[in-house]
Amino acid sequence: MKASIVDLRYKTADILKALDRNESVSVMYHGKIKGIIKPVKEKSFSKVKDHPFFAMNNDAEQSVLQELETLRKPRHAL
Repeated sequence: MKASIVDLRYKTADILKALDRNESVSVMYHGKIKGIIKPVKEKSFSKVKDHPFFAMNNDAEQSVLQELETLRKPRHAL
């Protein structure tokens, strides 16, 4: 969609409807493009356990609790 500066003022509802339809709006000033208004992408929420970093160390010899115990020991016990 193309909109002039006047359209931004008087046809704001139409511009917002275009953004709701995921259309970009080109802002025109004296017949030249001054800028582009793009719709915001929706954030997608996913579970932490589905993240690729999770379980990247599946072939570890120790369990998670054993590794934490090793990390939490005092310095001289290592």
